Amino acid sequence: MSNNEVMKKLRVALSLRDDDIVEILKLANFRTTKTELSAIFRSEDHPNYVQCKDQLLRNFLNGLVIHLRGPMPPKTPKPERKENS
Repeated sequence: MSNNEVMKKLRVALSLRDDDIVEILKLANFRTTKTELSAIFRSEDHPNYVQCKDQLLRNFLNGLVIHLRGPMPPKTPKPERKENS
């Protein structure tokens, strides 16, 4: 299964529009446009078809986690353990 097929299936399964995908990618600090996305969702025989790169899929999945779960809480430093003497 190609990255393009994964993106298409996720878009349908989650009922996402192109605007939603652009916003999800922004959550992962990845900028793209609706025009660039439309090339990914075209059929392979279309002249404007573009193969979805690993970086785009990875950032989409990272942004999707943030979108669904919310941002990670800031890490708090662990308190130092006192040794018994």
